[in-house]
Amino acid sequence: MSGQGSGGNVLAALASFFIPGLGQLLQGRLGMAIVHFVLAGALWFILMGWIIHLWSIIDAAKFKSKD
Repeated sequence: MSGQGSGGNVLAALASFFIPGLGQLLQGRLGMAIVHFVLAGALWFILMGWIIHLWSIIDAAKFKSKD
């Protein structure tokens, strides 16, 4: 995918809005996708998962590939 602000990043951010980590998975970042998904799931039990959920959306939107 292209750099920040590209259509791919917008799609990834929208995917992360629905499921934390899905946007990172769409960008090919499996490790980061697992981290976001697991942390958000774990922290929702103490009502703090929204922090990770927002981080996931912002991270997907601002991602710049190293190409």
